[in-house]
Amino acid sequence: MLSSQAIAPYLPYLRRYARALTGSQDNGDAFVRAALRALVSKEARLDESLPPRHGLYKLFHGIWSAAAEGQRNWQGDGELQSPDQRLMALSARPRAVLLLTAVEGFSLAETGAIIGAHPSEVEASVLEAQRAIERDLACRVLIIEDEPIIALDLESLVTELNHTVVASAATRDQAVRAALAHKPGLILADINLGEGGSGIDAVNDILSSFEVPVIFITAYPEKLLTGERPEPTYLIAKPFLPETVQATVGQALFFHPPRRRAA
Repeated sequence: MLSSQAIAPYLPYLRRYARALTGSQDNGDAFVRAALRALVSKEARLDESLPPRHGLYKLFHGIWSAAAEGQRNWQGDGELQSPDQRLMALSARPRAVLLLTAVEGFSLAETGAIIGAHPSEVEASVLEAQRAIERDLACRVLIIEDEPIIALDLESLVTELNHTVVASAATRDQAVRAALAHKPGLILADINLGEGGSGIDAVNDILSSFEVPVIFITAYPEKLLTGERPEPTYLIAKPFLPETVQATVGQALFFHPPRRRAA
């Protein structure tokens, strides 16, 4: 039997996946706790034919997909919230597959083993999710990043995804002014702005004025996914891949639909 030490290193990344998949820190963490409780109580067990990380995600996915597909009623420590109904055309499986491949780094075959699908089905689901994101979720984006090259890379990526970058800010004060001036539908924020302050503080200032989904960018995501304090729902790890940005942006906007389309 696999020990707790075998799966412990992968729990921060499972939390990242769960939060992006459910659109909520509370809901994501509740599903992770449910998976761990099932494991500890021996109601479920890891598939020992798979590596520990793959088996952990498979266990989690079984619990989440049953709830997502309406196969049974499930309630964690808090009530699960439904996303905006007009975006429900993008079903649960394509979103999960896109995250597993683009954010968590599983191959098509590994993702198939986790969700119980053939690699060709996985590939089709990825394409379905990408098309839906590009077609239905365009919005106005604010980038908070003190490294000019990274800021330009992000701007290029989100523009290719049919979004409009309304401003790019390098400091906390610039970010707050830009957000109040442009009222973006999405924020991509570096956590450490060097001498420009904290990206987290900038976002907190912005959120005190209006609600907007935020994706944080950090070189050390595991430090923000301990489960011991309030943490970001959406995280992109540096260095990032284009498909990771696309998948995470898509998940954020799925649960927080843009109020207006990009001009």
